[in-house]
Amino acid sequence: MSVTRKLLFVLNDPPYGTERSFNALRLAQSVSNRDDVEVWVFLLGDAAGCAIAGQSTPDGYYRLDRMLLAVTRKGG
Repeated sequence: MSVTRKLLFVLNDPPYGTERSFNALRLAQSVSNRDDVEVWVFLLGDAAGCAIAGQSTPDGYYRLDRMLLAVTRKGG
């Protein structure tokens, strides 16, 4: 019998300026690769900016919209 674990990530920090949203999306992306885990990501307040497609970011910054897209492609 297989048990599906459910994980909810609630992001509240802006997409850039701190690394909290990046770290949460990195973890969500990593665990979404597992078959026994169901991932949910809730963007609250300033974190809604993580979902804006086509963001122009400074050199060295990750594109959080792409990371979020990778989670959703895995069913998140």
